[in-house]
Amino acid sequence: MRKNSLLPSLLLLASLTLTAACSSATPGSSGAEPGHRPAGSAPATAASGVDPARIRGLEIVTDSSEHGSCRYAASYPAVPGAEAMTAAMKRYAEQRVDTFRTGSCAGGTDAEGAKELNISYEFLVASGDVLGVRLTTQDGSAAAGGLSYTTYWYDGRDRTVRTAPDLVAGASQDVFVAALKAKLKGRPGVDAASLDAAFGDSRSRAAALDDMAFTADGGLRVAFEPGEVGVPAAGRYVVTLSKTTLTPWLSGFGKRVRQQAVTPSSHLDLGAAHTPEPPAPTESASGDDTTDCEKAKCIALTFDDGPAAPETATLLKHLARYRARATFFTVGQNVAAHPELVRAEARAGHEVGNHSWNHPDLTRLTPAQVRSQLDRTSAAVKAATGRAPTLFRPPYGAVNATVRAATTLSPVLWDVDTEDWKYRDAAKVARTVIDKAGRNDVVLLHDIHPTSVAAVPEILRTLTARGYRFVTVSHLRSSLRR
Repeated sequence: MRKNSLLPSLLLLASLTLTAACSSATPGSSGAEPGHRPAGSAPATAASGVDPARIRGLEIVTDSSEHGSCRYAASYPAVPGAEAMTAAMKRYAEQRVDTFRTGSCAGGTDAEGAKELNISYEFLVASGDVLGVRLTTQDGSAAAGGLSYTTYWYDGRDRTVRTAPDLVAGASQDVFVAALKAKLKGRPGVDAASLDAAFGDSRSRAAALDDMAFTADGGLRVAFEPGEVGVPAAGRYVVTLSKTTLTPWLSGFGKRVRQQAVTPSSHLDLGAAHTPEPPAPTESASGDDTTDCEKAKCIALTFDDGPAAPETATLLKHLARYRARATFFTVGQNVAAHPELVRAEARAGHEVGNHSWNHPDLTRLTPAQVRSQLDRTSAAVKAATGRAPTLFRPPYGAVNATVRAATTLSPVLWDVDTEDWKYRDAAKVARTVIDKAGRNDVVLLHDIHPTSVAAVPEILRTLTARGYRFVTVSHLRSSLRR
């Protein structure tokens, strides 16, 4: 491209950015959205009332890589009775991770350093016989900020996975699309050709309408990714249809979803066979830890990315058997899903730290986004345990002056990295800790991996026999300061 040909594009981008910023001051408004949101955040819908802790049998599926130049963290919920929907989210997450690893990461680091992929989730509705989940994907190697949203729906009455367009009756699809096009026409960056292409056939229509959710007052919010209905530089476009306009077009499924989103039932029933909830861990501390790490040989075991069911509960039993204390750096969205496990950690005398809300590289965020990531997680931990964390571990160990200035929490890195995210081998993980950990070292593990949890008994047995004591990070720090 010739150098002088950039000027018109830059002028258009500046114009569209200004228009988008002015027209989207209110969440859920029908203006275009800026291309970048705080990592893990999502537009305002009726989802704020969903408490994942009330979903019986919920598991959070998590995969991650701490590789220095190609980092990713992907998580999505597995809800009993909605196995087909879980499988659909699994396919999506695995495809995005595979593409990221084999494509984007093959070229090495970008101008800002390591490339990063983050997939997180939120519940849109989980009530009655319907379930809705939005996956948020932030691909740092993609164009236009790489931020995208996809919604997944499950009909417990028919035991069927639904798509977002299924919220609208088949006979009303054309008039529904016509209403969307009418609201989009005339906006900066939108032209008739773009709209016709976005809704021209069933496949393109389904792709364009993959992010729909009900608002708190019963309307419907429809969001479009950059480039779907307008020029990519304009970012996302959002259209909100009022309850009055929308009601005649809803399908039977859509009506049930809206009812449960606006006025949730007291429970979720997707027809799953009844399985009893596993008992909450009952381990409890026998008093304050009086270990003097100036005299004793101490090690601080730390576990990232949890809590996870059932792995964290199993780990607590291993630690209690050897009267070992540890520090758990928890991810906020997992705390919200399993507060009972975080309470059990605290009750057993362990330390609960902050590992962000959904595991982004904090150094790529603005100060406000860093605060949001950490403050939401601290609030979730305090709600579960009664105490807010004082420590945080930055995801990937990525921390800079901006991150430090955005929080009063004290950052914690590590001395020994087991790389247990790479080696799903309990014997190898145990041998790494036994061979490499020394006095007053901080050891990095993850309680989301069954193999890592399985390695802990051998670690505790061997190092206890060598005279080591296992303490929390705060205890290690305070003991060495005396």
